[in-house]
Amino acid sequence: MTRLLLAASEAAEALAIPRSKLYELFAAGLIRSVRIDRSRRVPVEALETYVAGLLDREEVTCRGFVTV
Repeated sequence: MTRLLLAASEAAEALAIPRSKLYELFAAGLIRSVRIDRSRRVPVEALETYVAGLLDREEVTCRGFVTV
């Protein structure tokens, strides 16, 4: 069975960022997470949504530039 939730440390590793940066993204509302008892878990879907948003912004930023 595929895991639906990751621990914060696993999510940070998946994004190749420090855990402290991940918590900043939580606080900014850029990545959704859930609490289960005293643990914070990150839905895999939330990471995919965040990365898709980054890619969309990158695409918008790059429009209008001509590559040779």
